[in-house]
Amino acid sequence: MSAKKNLAGVLMLVAVLAGVAAIPAGAVLTAGARWNEEQREELPARLLAPPAAQLTRVYAADGKTLITTFYDEDRHDVALAQVAPVMRDAIVAAEDTRFYSHGGVDLRGLARALVSDARSGAAEQGASTLTMQLVRNVLKEDPTLTAAERAAATEDSPARKLREIQYAVELESRLTKQQILRNYLNIVYFGDGAYGIEAAARRIFGVDPARLDLAQSALIAGIVQSPDADNPIGGDRSKAKERQAYVLGAMLKAGMITQAQHDTAVREKLKFSGQVQPNGCVDAHDGWGFFCDYLERWWDSQTQLGGEDALRRGGYTIVTTLDPDVQKVAAEQSRAVYALGSKKTLPIAVVRPGTGGVLALAVNREYGAAKSITNTMNPLISGGGGVTGYPSGSTFKLFTMLAALEAGMPLDSGYDSPSRLVTKWPDAGPDSCDGKYCPGNATPSWMDGYRTMWTAFGRSVNTYFVHLEEQVGPAAVVAMAKRLGISFSAPADAKLAVEGADSWGSFTLGVVDTTPLELASAYATVAAEGKYCAPRPVESITDAGKHKVTLPGNCTQVLDPEIARAATDAARCPVGQQGTYGECDGGTATQVGALFGRRDVAGKTGSTEDNRTETFVGFTPSVAAAGIANDPADPSDRVGSAVESRVVTAVARTLRAAAGDEGSGVFTPPSGRSAYGG
Repeated sequence: MSAKKNLAGVLMLVAVLAGVAAIPAGAVLTAGARWNEEQREELPARLLAPPAAQLTRVYAADGKTLITTFYDEDRHDVALAQVAPVMRDAIVAAEDTRFYSHGGVDLRGLARALVSDARSGAAEQGASTLTMQLVRNVLKEDPTLTAAERAAATEDSPARKLREIQYAVELESRLTKQQILRNYLNIVYFGDGAYGIEAAARRIFGVDPARLDLAQSALIAGIVQSPDADNPIGGDRSKAKERQAYVLGAMLKAGMITQAQHDTAVREKLKFSGQVQPNGCVDAHDGWGFFCDYLERWWDSQTQLGGEDALRRGGYTIVTTLDPDVQKVAAEQSRAVYALGSKKTLPIAVVRPGTGGVLALAVNREYGAAKSITNTMNPLISGGGGVTGYPSGSTFKLFTMLAALEAGMPLDSGYDSPSRLVTKWPDAGPDSCDGKYCPGNATPSWMDGYRTMWTAFGRSVNTYFVHLEEQVGPAAVVAMAKRLGISFSAPADAKLAVEGADSWGSFTLGVVDTTPLELASAYATVAAEGKYCAPRPVESITDAGKHKVTLPGNCTQVLDPEIARAATDAARCPVGQQGTYGECDGGTATQVGALFGRRDVAGKTGSTEDNRTETFVGFTPSVAAAGIANDPADPSDRVGSAVESRVVTAVARTLRAAAGDEGSGVFTPPSGRSAYGG
């Protein structure tokens, strides 16, 4: 029989009952008249694939370690095959024993309910089949409906019951009983914040729905009618047991179970879990809240993903780039330098060259809202939300060297580097030289003299790089930093980058705020032979329908590979290794080379004026890491030069752990022309 004929028969019965029950017959006829072809075609869009909110799960890079979940409603859809057969039987016995024999409407129950409701003047009797309940739940949960439309879907009135009848009959013609049961189990509310059978099984008993036994299934099925009151976690356990007994009796009467099974289930002592799913970054696993926060900010920046609402309601499975082992080492190394309760911090970021994958974000703080020096929700490692980062000193000399190499100057470009260099740029500060900017070397006896890019980068010679900046122009150096991902997020820095770049002589000395994540990503560009990959915390995203979400590309070739190889060769000098042509002579972080042994590594230290911050950024062909010691609450509070060696060691050990015991490849040597010109 077609759905239209079936519906006509049902409405005819209702019309007859209307006369008996004193329901206005006009209401029935009007309801039938409204059921036109347009509404029949409109129905499947909502009811065939219910658009209910689902939680999003976020995993580490192994795809197994749960970082956290995001949800407005704790719901995760499962296939019917993932629900224990006894659970399926229990819900049918509890709510609709004739589910498999009716066409969406239980006529006997409906007749009884209509007469009773008419006599009382309100819709009190149930008689709602599983199919009708599914209709009501879908309309109630549908985010595309207005609040008024959702309220109408649950109003206590004969009109609502008639509307459910219309939809239920049509739905039964479009879906199988198994599909209807699956959709019902996934959408119905089970109390204590659990929406759908997966959340109910997990929250109440701490198991997957496939592992529910008879006693557990009967109890869960029994609480649907009064989910908050009868829920054994947040409600009345005695009532939950009463409802369980009712369901077991209904299952026995329906022949679903034997008397022995019934009796065994009644005697079973149930253990309740009360397992609540983590929700958001404060609940993130193992202190990974800062990475979680970065993921959330990244998600919001990807407009095609739909923002926070989609994250909390879309039912996504997100596999991130976070490496639990690297994250653990980074956190340990940060706290080896500064304890959890220290005013000062050492945020450390680790990224993958060539992909931008963020392997770790760690700092000696707990992610949380509590008002304590040990807690913060500020993105100290990645920046954002008003956090612009910290100046990183001589690490910015890399951008000057790259700009010079790109301008055709080889690595052996040599200059005499005096203790103090008087430049052409005006400076009204107290340390100026007759109104000119005149920086000096930190350790003249070790830094002064004739230097090349190799030896000047290795010994971090300020006057060499300021002079080199004069040759290529500060604007070119600023542009290079932008190409490698430095965001200039501090308003004063952004303004100077636009309006005063041509005379920004101090730029090469790292006076600009940046973050460990930006810095690691910039150096990773050199490691990847000129390919800049914007940092990204996500490996893959799968939607609720198990479809992979296509993400836009995040990598761009911003440097000639030969220029990147030349810069890498010079960057081996600071860490105590030797470049291709044997030109390195002295380094500021030689313990790094000792730690890596024969494995290729490069990097750069950075100290700001008065040692307010101390920085180290290092890289291998496969990984880059950066850390900046600072006082996030008081930039004028100096960390001091004594911490430099500890910062270098902490970041280097993190980098070593990320590179792995098998090493991480070798750097490609630059050509002789890049080294010596000619």
